[in-house]
Amino acid sequence: MIQVWTALITILVRKYLKALSEFGWRLSNLVAFIRLNLFVKIDLQKWLDKPFEDPPENRPNAIQGVLF
Repeated sequence: MIQVWTALITILVRKYLKALSEFGWRLSNLVAFIRLNLFVKIDLQKWLDKPFEDPPENRPNAIQGVLF
């Protein structure tokens, strides 16, 4: 039963993020892109609005998508 509640909460959060963004996301694309960028340090709101913009070059101590 707890798996059902976890899945429902996850869907609710994803739909909220979709409604919050200015970019015309499809829910399946949003899920896939969140999965790909899960360990990248980015501003979520800016990324949701403009996902295909190049990241700033001069960010100190920023993780550039590399885990190890």
